Amino acid sequence: MSLETAVVLDHLETEFAALTEAIADQLLPEEQFTLGLNAEQSQFVRFNHARVRQTGGIVDCQVGLTLMANQRTASWRFPLTGHWDTDWAIAADALADLRADLPHLPLDPYQVLPSGNATSREVHSGRLLDPNAVVDAVLPEVDGLDFTGIYAGGRMLQAYADSVGQRHWFATESFSLDYSLFTADGQAVKGTMAGSEWDATAYTTKLADSKQQLDRLACTPKPIPKGGYRVYLAPAALADIVAMFSWGGVSEASLQQGESALGALQRGDRTLSSQFTLGENFASGLVPRFNHLGEIAPMELTIIDRGKLVNTLVNSRTAKEYGKAANGANSAESLRSPEVLPGSLLAADVLKALDTGLYLSNLHYLNWSDRPTGRITGMTRYACFWVEQGEIVAPIENLRFDESLYRCLGDNLVALTQQSEFIADVDTYNRRSLGGVRVPGALVEDFTFTL
Repeated sequence: MSLETAVVLDHLETEFAALTEAIADQLLPEEQFTLGLNAEQSQFVRFNHARVRQTGGIVDCQVGLTLMANQRTASWRFPLTGHWDTDWAIAADALADLRADLPHLPLDPYQVLPSGNATSREVHSGRLLDPNAVVDAVLPEVDGLDFTGIYAGGRMLQAYADSVGQRHWFATESFSLDYSLFTADGQAVKGTMAGSEWDATAYTTKLADSKQQLDRLACTPKPIPKGGYRVYLAPAALADIVAMFSWGGVSEASLQQGESALGALQRGDRTLSSQFTLGENFASGLVPRFNHLGEIAPMELTIIDRGKLVNTLVNSRTAKEYGKAANGANSAESLRSPEVLPGSLLAADVLKALDTGLYLSNLHYLNWSDRPTGRITGMTRYACFWVEQGEIVAPIENLRFDESLYRCLGDNLVALTQQSEFIADVDTYNRRSLGGVRVPGALVEDFTFTL
């Protein structure tokens, strides 16, 4: 869809409502449906070597229609153009195709039909850069540097409707700037800014910190032998570890099927540190609370309370299959608005508290190496340093770690910082992502590196 049709988003709420009613009018007595919408109007600017390499805007609207009847379910996705005759023709064809497919599909013993009467409407306005002002706002601060990154900003919409009358509408305006600064030999510092308001002062401050780290990277990297080291996980690094809780972690289905890394925690065989509390907090309004069935998640839900598992994420399908109480989780039972509560370590005292060890700004390539024991493997990346007696000495060569959640967030967790950071989800696969994770930094003893 071209940028000239951006007016579509202004009228999309009305059209989505009309589409919902038109589909409802066509339903047979035994049928039910859900209708979901994802839409965005975004400006993208890609930078390389502190120059603009690509710029442009997109408007994209996608609808997902699910039809249910006689314990069978079928789904179809199609674009929304903003032109009623075209959109209804596509939707009507999709409905007919789904109706024809249903009799040939297997029975679903755990099918969940839409129910309830939940409705919501959230519209969050921001103060974003004008598309024509992005380049002038970003590039002057990085003049003369090898700066690479991507700016993405604009409006994003999500909506839901179904055959029992539930209706939800969520709209927000946000941006992200995901960038790296490179040295001549390919070392890099990574930084991210995101939010609903562009703050030039905050950008200048962020760049100043990145430039300082870039200067430190100019030193010869120090090879580090494998072994256990005291480490500081900066918020971006801890955020990567927290993301693993969404992958075979806090899902009730994963726990029931014996595939969760938190099985030992649920059974009481292991505990995490009393300093570690993880939950979902939707108060920021960055992501919608409704899920794929129009159910509303609690505004706040504590999952791990001072090291103990007190709740899991349970969607209605899992609840039906295992006799649990649903709590509005999404279809994947993954974290949507996670938050780790801060501790008491001042940011200014991090290097002093670390004393001698590794300062890890970022991690990547994380995966489970032994899920039942909660072991995670991954690599250090971007602006990671060797520290001696509270002073940064040199950058390090990349290391692979293999460490258990029950150690690094358990007995070996020394402290969490008093300050937290919001680490935005900057993925743009299929569409721009919403939300992110709010986390402090973490000081950890005897973190294991294998090569």
